[in-house]
Amino acid sequence: MPADRRALVVGALFALAAGLLWGLVFVVPTLLPSYPAALLSFGRYLAFGLIALPLAWWGRQGLAGLTRADWIEAVKLSAVGNLLYYLFLAAAIQRAGGPLPTMIIGTLPVVIAISSNLRDHARDGRLAWRRLAPSLGLIAGGIALVNQVEIDRLRSDPRADLDAYALGALLAVGAVACWTWYPLRNADWLRARASGAGRSPGTWATAQGLATLPLAGAGFLGFWGWNAASGQSFAMPFGPMPGLFVGLMLATGLLASWLGTMCWNEASQRLPTTLVGQLIVFETLAALAYAFWLRGQWPGPATAAGIGLLVAGVMWALRSRPGLSA
Repeated sequence: MPADRRALVVGALFALAAGLLWGLVFVVPTLLPSYPAALLSFGRYLAFGLIALPLAWWGRQGLAGLTRADWIEAVKLSAVGNLLYYLFLAAAIQRAGGPLPTMIIGTLPVVIAISSNLRDHARDGRLAWRRLAPSLGLIAGGIALVNQVEIDRLRSDPRADLDAYALGALLAVGAVACWTWYPLRNADWLRARASGAGRSPGTWATAQGLATLPLAGAGFLGFWGWNAASGQSFAMPFGPMPGLFVGLMLATGLLASWLGTMCWNEASQRLPTTLVGQLIVFETLAALAYAFWLRGQWPGPATAAGIGLLVAGVMWALRSRPGLSA
């Protein structure tokens, strides 16, 4: 197998692994519906930061190679791509249920691919719009089809709170904005520093965990203080289901935040940003699978057809190569 083809396949497999792991975070707000979204976000990334501490000791030589500018970038990425993104996402899922925010997040492959094609063509080459359009069209069509099924389901539910669903959709759009910025900015750092001390994807994932720790810790303590000062009845620090809460925070901190980020970094180093952005569709597919598993039902024919279009769009994207023409 040619080296560039091998890099493409390995990069796609790393993106698949990241999607399967990141899909887990869509489950948590459903399992903990009574927990405020802010506590879920701060709790998850506090766990991520604590998990990163022993990993940092193990990888201390690589971390020593990071500069002050690198650490500032890690803080920015952590604040927007971790804390703010998951705050929006958790709040959206609690208000609109799992599938609707999942499908809005599912627009990320389209949004990132277009943004990257406009922004990064000097570095990665430009994918001609006529070559990019079929994969984007398949992905967008699949998302629209699944989304229509969920909208019809919402309209048929007399208990549905339309205002809550609308707010959930708006919050999901905020999550899309955060995670359009994050992979583009993260890829900039990784592609510019593909080799050298402290430049491995694992080291960079650990660095983001360390950068997240003080932010999440301050947020957790701030929420605790606000909860007490405002006389809220929510039982701090771990809520009414402490065992489940702590277990889920540790699981998502290790699997989704650290391991998922490391897998995504591996993919980002091997693939053009235009293509790797489309592979975020794996997160959408995983989240949908987990959502239907929690519902205890299989997706209907229309939903299955939409998922098929998503997969077809990804496969088409993997056939594309950046070039010099637009």
